[in-house]
Amino acid sequence: MLIVSVIIIIITKSSIYAQTTPSYPLLIGDTVPTFKAATSQGIMYFPGDYQGKWKILFSHPGDFTPVCTSELLEFALMQDDFNALQCELIGLSVDGYDSHMDWIASMENLEYKGHKGIQIRFPIISDVRMDISRMFGMVHPHSMSTRTVRAVYIIDPSNVVRAILYYPQTVGRNMEEIKRLLIALQAVDRYNISTPASWEPGDDIIVSSPQTKEAAEWREKASANGILRCLDWYFCFTSLP
Repeated sequence: MLIVSVIIIIITKSSIYAQTTPSYPLLIGDTVPTFKAATSQGIMYFPGDYQGKWKILFSHPGDFTPVCTSELLEFALMQDDFNALQCELIGLSVDGYDSHMDWIASMENLEYKGHKGIQIRFPIISDVRMDISRMFGMVHPHSMSTRTVRAVYIIDPSNVVRAILYYPQTVGRNMEEIKRLLIALQAVDRYNISTPASWEPGDDIIVSSPQTKEAAEWREKASANGILRCLDWYFCFTSLP
């Protein structure tokens, strides 16, 4: 009887663990687990160090590589733009701390797009054991088994993954598009809306399709009064409040 009781306890604990532990790699809608990481700016406690902030966690294949260098410099040039949106940047690669520091020092001595002395003020995680990379799905074995791809994770203040972007090794990212996506997500949360393709701040937003008779009748009246711009019964636009 003692052995049976022990087995039941183990099964029960295993079941609870499976229900409370997120699946990996992390996907849109998943909550990011807490983790500690060594970075170019010291030990990071995630998400504790970023309470109330949006986060953009991005990986690059390797230090001292040209495409990655251009990306880090672009992010550095736009860091104030992201900070103004209550968003913090966090870099990551599988290179070690010393490599990160030497690379940062090299980049800060470069002249890039007419800018000199560009400061890399965001931390870069040294994920030498690839624990964080694998948790986020930044390692794609058929692309690079020992390096991270160019991944971007936009994480909201509740620590939920809201968007994921992947880029190949040979194509650099568009930081303006990442910023646009962040602004769109913030507008979605603030106004409970959806945004159409290529939406930019100031553009009209999408009105959800009517699910009730009352909603359909309101839509018809709103369209007649010029509140909505409808291309068809299911495809309507309006301006933000």
